[in-house]
Amino acid sequence: MSSRSGNPQLTLWIAATGLSHGELARRIAAAAKDRGHRQIAPDMTRIRRWIDGERPRPPVPALLAEVLSEAVGQVLTPGDLGLASAGPVLDSIQLPLLTEAAAQTLAGWTQMDLFMNRRDTLRLAIGAPLILAAERMLGGTAHALNSDRKGFDTDTVTALEEVTAFFTKADASKGGGLYRSAIVAQLAEVGRRVQDGVPRSLRPRVFAATADLAALAGWVSHDSGRYPTAQRYWSYGIYAAGEAGQPDRGVEIVTRMSHQMIYLGRPDDALGLLRVAATKAKLPVTRALVASQTGRVHAALGDERQADRHLGDADEFLEAGLGDDVPAWVGYFDAAEHAGARAVSARDLAGLGRGRRPASIHFEDALALRRPGFDRVRVMDRIGLAAALFDEGEAEAGAAAAQQALDDAARVDSTLVASRLNTLLHAASPYETTAVDDVRSRARDLAGARSTTVAA
Repeated sequence: MSSRSGNPQLTLWIAATGLSHGELARRIAAAAKDRGHRQIAPDMTRIRRWIDGERPRPPVPALLAEVLSEAVGQVLTPGDLGLASAGPVLDSIQLPLLTEAAAQTLAGWTQMDLFMNRRDTLRLAIGAPLILAAERMLGGTAHALNSDRKGFDTDTVTALEEVTAFFTKADASKGGGLYRSAIVAQLAEVGRRVQDGVPRSLRPRVFAATADLAALAGWVSHDSGRYPTAQRYWSYGIYAAGEAGQPDRGVEIVTRMSHQMIYLGRPDDALGLLRVAATKAKLPVTRALVASQTGRVHAALGDERQADRHLGDADEFLEAGLGDDVPAWVGYFDAAEHAGARAVSARDLAGLGRGRRPASIHFEDALALRRPGFDRVRVMDRIGLAAALFDEGEAEAGAAAAQQALDDAARVDSTLVASRLNTLLHAASPYETTAVDDVRSRARDLAGARSTTVAA
């Protein structure tokens, strides 16, 4: 049965090969014959029916994927061709590595996010599918078909870069909750314009800015508790980074995906993502970032030796210098960010009865090094410091640190902050003093106003 909407993914991949329908039919018949399927011999009419939306029966989808893979020099699956056997297309974290098809998929995600209120239709990718998707996206080569039409001009690209920079700064300062819808709407507009065409001369700038915007859309979605949605935007960010010729940008986005897996209590998945990222990272700063986060994950798993090893690798990168041309998209990673990773690593190891240096010292290091403008992470450091002091038996100092942290937390809209507040409540639970009771009351009120889990 044909679909009224046809099969745009198959249409675009066939166009990418440059093969006529007759030649494609001949190659499919030859491949089928080689595998003993002598009854399969499509003609040009059958190819057109598939393009119009008819779904061929097995083994045709696999044969078609094989023939097209050979023609374009890239491994394709039936799902890439719009011929997946089951499941809605929008539920996949995979993206077709083809400009228009990827932009169409992005448009579907943003429409669902903004207008359809159907976040339950997206599922969180975990385990092997998540790791394999990241590996495929980081290693893929996009095929661009659109011509030099009018989706972007120089002024439009400059405006996109400026608005993305504004939203990035606002998120780091106040949290993403207030700006998320605007960021997603901006990303939807970018997806529409990409389908209209990107002039060759502007492609690196357009897709670099798009990667930044998609990474941010993923982060603010994560910070709003919309975890599957965040994965989808991050996957487009990795794709756009590849189109822009910035593979290390994709690596940085994979570290964001790993951060989410840590947050959701899946350190093994986080480690799998980071192993993929480590094989692709080339810049000293991204290698340092991957090492720092890898150490943090090993600490969550209770492996003190591996945690020390990777955190030490990050120390060495920082001591050697990250260079004078650190890209803006990873400019947040510095000695302060690494100190924060060491702090939560020490906290996790202490909770498992391991580790040597108190977590509070690392949190103090991070706070001393934080630059202006990173208010959310500074609040998280302050809450972490207070919780660490409670864990270390310093109830009076913990209560004093907590009051300052709670003053700051009231001005940030972030589920990540709310999660740290719950950590603070747990750390303060053994103490029964007036000062600690006041901390508990304020922390409960703030945490209750910002849910840490949102079904998405």
